[in-house]
Amino acid sequence: MGLNEKPLSTLHEKASYDLADFEVPTGREEQWRFTPLSRLKGLHDGKAVAEGHVGHVKVDVDAAPEVTVETVGRDDPRLGKVYVPSDRVSAQAYTSFEKATVLTVPREAVTSRPTVVTLTGAGDGAAFGHLLVRVEPMAEAVIVLDHQGSAVYSDNVEFDVGDGATLRVVSLQDWQDDAVHVSHHHARLGRDATFRSFVVTLGGDLVRLSPSVSYTGPGGDADLLGVYFVDAGQHLEHRLLVDHSRPNCRSNVDYRGALQGQDAHAVWIGDVIIRAEAEATDTYELNRNLILTDGARADSVPNLEILTGEVTGAGHASTSGRLDDEHLFYLQARGIPYDEARRLVIRGFLGELVEKIEVEEIRERVMAALEAELAR
Repeated sequence: MGLNEKPLSTLHEKASYDLADFEVPTGREEQWRFTPLSRLKGLHDGKAVAEGHVGHVKVDVDAAPEVTVETVGRDDPRLGKVYVPSDRVSAQAYTSFEKATVLTVPREAVTSRPTVVTLTGAGDGAAFGHLLVRVEPMAEAVIVLDHQGSAVYSDNVEFDVGDGATLRVVSLQDWQDDAVHVSHHHARLGRDATFRSFVVTLGGDLVRLSPSVSYTGPGGDADLLGVYFVDAGQHLEHRLLVDHSRPNCRSNVDYRGALQGQDAHAVWIGDVIIRAEAEATDTYELNRNLILTDGARADSVPNLEILTGEVTGAGHASTSGRLDDEHLFYLQARGIPYDEARRLVIRGFLGELVEKIEVEEIRERVMAALEAELAR
């Protein structure tokens, strides 16, 4: 740890529902040093709200019959119990949304099909949202978040996974090229709960997602997987935090990205904290970036803070580099043209993770989108 660095446990201490508790970021803060603030269109400094140009993001829910869907006001006491805003943008979203969507999976229910939440942006102004997914003890559900259209959008998503429950989430960022999206996803896991998250980020001008996980009892199990493809001029940022504060819990993080084009920029920050009381923790985080052209840049920072000596396993790794010439030569030596060999290597690199998406329609859609990117 350098002289000017702070431990992870202090980097994420501030949490408040009150916007006034957060200063307007300048870009020098650790949380914001990679984000081009000028491209946030006022989400970080209040100008998006002060100008009064209200955007619109339509929320459609195609729910499994076992799932209860509610649209509630901001005074609903269930909101904000899982996640407390940890920066100014998330606090702005929390104080600015008008209606929230609440999905509830009742105790011991096993949903018969995925519940798809489609968020479609329309309009130039800023829009704010809030989603709460409650999976009661021993229940199982699959949730798909599908982001489309054009928007300047900030939201908070809360996943409350009860004791012994299982929640699988796929979040697809398939925005149009001019969209700006800043979002916090937080999962709170009960005793012996299971959480599987798969994030796919393809569209948008600037997308910054901050998935996080915390545990309220032993036996919690979390997998955070992600795939992103960054084109010229895009800024796609993923900032993850796994806070191990209970014993005998597990987490695994695996994010992979490919970048092509001038000023394509990917940022991945992976923070894992193992607190003193979190004995027998088993955790690993990995980020890999494939840089396909000159002019693209990947910033990857894995961080691991261990405050106990009694861990089952803890590790992290990060790699960023070009295509492997040996792989390409191997394929070309067997009669495969260079362009096709290149596509095969990239497809294999990303497809290994994409195959883990459990919703077939989304898996096929993502593979088709990646094929379209490679065809460029």
